[in-house]
Amino acid sequence: MKKITLIAFVLFIGLVKSQAQVKVSPGLRGGLNISTLTNIDDNRSKTDFYIGGLVDIKFNKYFSLQPEITYSRQGDEGRYFENGRYYSEKYELNYLTLGAVAKYHFGGKGFHVLAGPSLDIKVGDNYINSNPEGFDLAIVGGVGYTLPNGLTFEARIKQGMIDIYGYDGLDNNNDDYYYNDVILNQVFQIGISYTFKVK
Repeated sequence: MKKITLIAFVLFIGLVKSQAQVKVSPGLRGGLNISTLTNIDDNRSKTDFYIGGLVDIKFNKYFSLQPEITYSRQGDEGRYFENGRYYSEKYELNYLTLGAVAKYHFGGKGFHVLAGPSLDIKVGDNYINSNPEGFDLAIVGGVGYTLPNGLTFEARIKQGMIDIYGYDGLDNNNDDYYYNDVILNQVFQIGISYTFKVK
């Protein structure tokens, strides 16, 4: 009984100490979006921005979890033929993104890799003849570097997982739709963030 009590006490002290090391810091993030839509002929990438907030939850010097809420302007630049000439038009897909990325800091220093999921809720678009889906699920991956003052520089790739028109890519013996026709969001992001030190 004494051994069990001693083990429980040691585990409890370890848990308290580990919780005491957790640091929570709010912050802001923003940057450049270079976005496109897959499997569309003659389209070009569109340049826009993202901006939002974050909470950095640092468990130790190696690992942190960062929930985020972000307004992200995405889409692409399409081309169409009319009256004997080509025209270009920017297609807007604007999302409110709820995400969380896990970060691993090499050697407990500034350089880190990150990955995580996001739920993108559409808050606006400029499509006239169609109605894109109201949400997207995406996977995010990237690299970054954090300075001691809390300023972070990051590059990310964000890959959407849901066709913006709701197709699932399955050929139901109709020979009229295939997986390589699925239209997905793809975004390359370059940005900065800043976390505030909370005492």
